[in-house]
Amino acid sequence: NTDFQDVNASHVGINVNNLHSLQSSPTGYYDDGNNGVFKNLTLFSREAMQVWVDYDGNTGQIDVALAPIKVAKPRKPLVSAKYDLSTVLTKWAYIGFSSATGEINSRHYLLGWSFAMNGPAPPINIANLPKLPRFGLKPPSKVLVIVLPIATATVILSLGTIATLLVLRHLRYAQLLEDWELEFGPHRFSYKDLYHATNGFKSKHLLGTGGFGQVYKGVLRKSKLEVAVKKVSHESRQGMKEFISEVVTIGCLPNRNLVQLHGYCRRKSELLLVYEYMPNGSLDIYLYCQEDKPLLDWSQRFHIIWGVASGLLYIHEKWEKVVIHHDIKASNVLIDHQMNGCLGDFGLSRLYDHGTDPQTTHVVGTMGYLAPELIRTGKASKLTDVFVFGAFLLEITCGQRPVNDDSGRYNQEMLVDWVRDHFNKGSLNETVDLRLQGDCNTDEACRVLKLGLLCSHPSANLRPGMRQVMQYLDGDTPLPDLTSTNMSFSTMALMQNEGFDSYPMSYPSSAGTIGTVSFLSGGR
Repeated sequence: NTDFQDVNASHVGINVNNLHSLQSSPTGYYDDGNNGVFKNLTLFSREAMQVWVDYDGNTGQIDVALAPIKVAKPRKPLVSAKYDLSTVLTKWAYIGFSSATGEINSRHYLLGWSFAMNGPAPPINIANLPKLPRFGLKPPSKVLVIVLPIATATVILSLGTIATLLVLRHLRYAQLLEDWELEFGPHRFSYKDLYHATNGFKSKHLLGTGGFGQVYKGVLRKSKLEVAVKKVSHESRQGMKEFISEVVTIGCLPNRNLVQLHGYCRRKSELLLVYEYMPNGSLDIYLYCQEDKPLLDWSQRFHIIWGVASGLLYIHEKWEKVVIHHDIKASNVLIDHQMNGCLGDFGLSRLYDHGTDPQTTHVVGTMGYLAPELIRTGKASKLTDVFVFGAFLLEITCGQRPVNDDSGRYNQEMLVDWVRDHFNKGSLNETVDLRLQGDCNTDEACRVLKLGLLCSHPSANLRPGMRQVMQYLDGDTPLPDLTSTNMSFSTMALMQNEGFDSYPMSYPSSAGTIGTVSFLSGGR
């Protein structure tokens, strides 16, 4: 057609949404068996031919080759063009064939086709192709007349069904997004990305096991970023609740002393959280000489204490909402490249607005870190976190766990009572970790111990807030006088009076089951 600048009446062209060809050539092929000599073909020969169409999405290269039915694909294409088809194709595209005739009646037959993405299409077995119908006076086969429309309708119906299923699957996936995800949700990872990042969650990448699941080290393929992937346990009854709490909390807390959450993933019943990777592990493996970690000197311990206190001050007073962490302990403090202490595991955390009264119906936390009023009323507050922080101060300064289990289940001694006894006897410096061997600022360590006793006071109104704690740590404000009268009590006795008599308590490392408790408070 001269109106569209066709080269002749028998040609091959590349057209994209237009009757004008990007490139065209007379019908033929380059014969590889004859030094690549071009051989003419005609589209009116009534002989079957093969056509190959290749498209490279990276370069936009389109190559079209044509040859007789029994000739292999020529190395040199008949016609080529460059065009970015992503500007033309919609999200859902159909691959198909169409034909048309001019002034002369003609028939077009598709004997077979193959299709592939990310690689060459599989070769067609010529021997299995149907034969072209006979031309002449003999009428066409009635079988062909019946079967061809049915086959075409079946293909169209199948393609339509597949497309409908894909759309429904996409909609069903989108409906997994809940309100809290839209408001707070950070970046959402695909399960495939996390599966490849951890090499299929193999045991050699396991960093540890907590009360709500396992943590794996991984490397994201695209960014090469090292991450820690927390896979929430299927057996955990509170798994979804803790998962949502952690996503909502950490996803909105940009602070250097809080472990950052890069994103999360939900796939059916599997729940995964993706954190920044802390190469130095958790604090408890340093305090209790696990995995051949070096002993922390006093300056390092004080630096970690200051960092955790700074993080607590942020979530208590500086963020737009108040976050109650509930579980501040050595196994939940992670160490970064610069030996900074970063508070993590917000799985038991709760949020509420500034100036409001938090409502809590469960006692949550770890034995040895629970404030007496939390056990009695089940009501958490910033001051219950201060109590937990006080136990943490004693743990890191003394190098001992909050509950001494050496004397057996029925004779457990709490660290806070042991330190308080030494304070009342005037021998507080004897409670400092003996492994420091004098390489310690004793006055500063004793100041931290006194602050730990003050924060762990059973009377909540006598505990300082985290802003005061920071002032005490910085030395800007002297500690109040702690008289023996104010310190003459037993925390273990108070807990036993609240119904915790002979309660079994254990404190494993980050590689074991975390000893957390969560139960309804009876109240008084």
